[in-house]
Amino acid sequence: MAKKAPAYFILTLGCPKNQVDSEAMATLLMQKGYRAVTDPDQADVLIVNTCGFLQAAQQESISVLRDLGEGKKKRQVLIAAGCMAERDGRKILDAAPQVDALLGTLRWPEIVDLAEGLRGGKKRRRLGRIALLGEPPHPLDAPTPRPPQLYASAYLKISDGCNASCAFCTIPSFKGKLKSHPFENVVAEAENLTRAGARELVVVAQDTTDYGRDRGEPNSLPRLLNAIARRTPGLDWLRLMYAYPGHISDELIQVMAETPQILHYLDIPLQHGHPATLRRMRRPSNIDMVLKTIEKLRAAMPDIALRSTFIVGYPGETEEEFQGLLDFIETIRFDKVGVFKFSPEPGTPAAALPHQIPPEVQEERWHQVMARQQPISLARNQAQIGRVLTALTEAHEEGVTLARTYRDAPEVDGYVIIPGELPLGEMVDVEIVDAMAYDIIGEVAVNAKAP
Repeated sequence: MAKKAPAYFILTLGCPKNQVDSEAMATLLMQKGYRAVTDPDQADVLIVNTCGFLQAAQQESISVLRDLGEGKKKRQVLIAAGCMAERDGRKILDAAPQVDALLGTLRWPEIVDLAEGLRGGKKRRRLGRIALLGEPPHPLDAPTPRPPQLYASAYLKISDGCNASCAFCTIPSFKGKLKSHPFENVVAEAENLTRAGARELVVVAQDTTDYGRDRGEPNSLPRLLNAIARRTPGLDWLRLMYAYPGHISDELIQVMAETPQILHYLDIPLQHGHPATLRRMRRPSNIDMVLKTIEKLRAAMPDIALRSTFIVGYPGETEEEFQGLLDFIETIRFDKVGVFKFSPEPGTPAAALPHQIPPEVQEERWHQVMARQQPISLARNQAQIGRVLTALTEAHEEGVTLARTYRDAPEVDGYVIIPGELPLGEMVDVEIVDAMAYDIIGEVAVNAKAP
């Protein structure tokens, strides 16, 4: 009887960048002969791709690792990968002693060697708990490996790390400075993903608009997007996320406006709307620059959907500053808004700032921002009624199909709800007939094409 192939189980926590790394690790394991399982009890290798961004995410990572560790069988190995492993591996090993190894954010290409070594009998006992952290011994000189078959939407990560020095953010401390992936590698990966069935590519990084700066080629993103669009003729949608407000160039706006595959959608995480708060955050504080940039975007693409995220309760946020945020949201009228309560992350400058805001005040301000944005989101959605939009079908739920239009990024935005169960992973023209604050209602358009 042939020996059964070893199995792996991967659980991904955190952001889309982690999802890309998990898919890459899965691909490398499959190329080595491992098979994927969805039940951790059936796996030989257990991998948790951890999130270390906020304390709450760290606690979730530890909880998952501890649960898997407590149920771990003698034949199994448990690997903590990703951001928390890089940021605070000692905390993981102390809290989840069953973890066999740590694998840092840039070391995922070594997953096969690590898994094989840990499973190697006496070698495993000799290795004990090991840590592969920091810079890799050899830079990745090929496109990121991805599964041969994908869902209709896939993330395309174009860089690691970040050059910004936001006072509240831990990311540069464990992901390091910006490391743009080689231009040709990114384009080749986009081609591979499209050939594997992706209808939509979602471009992600800590700051997509800073792509190429570390290679002496600032403002390279427009050229990259143009190359991807030209060399992936089967691609329907190319979506851009995480644009830093000061890096949105006229060239980028022009490429977005003139390239059919690039969606008229942009996520600009602004974090606040009052210049004094933004200065304490070490973020761009020129509100006029932001307003002019958004004016340019809307002039070039009148139908553009804009998303942003904000932090409430930042240290020193006065009532006047908070009102400035509310007024800013009212002025811009974003289509989508995410709101977070400030989390004082150890080691960040913001954690040591005076005048920390009490949790109950943060909670109240969070509710006020959500209440201010909700009627704006509703009005922006109601403005879609009567339009015919192309939608990508994603899931079935209680007799309806959940799909997304160009206005909705995966995992963070709403859906267009279509009666009946349509084939999944397909593009369908939908007439918008009703709207709610977060979702819209559509019906399959008859003999109609999306504008």
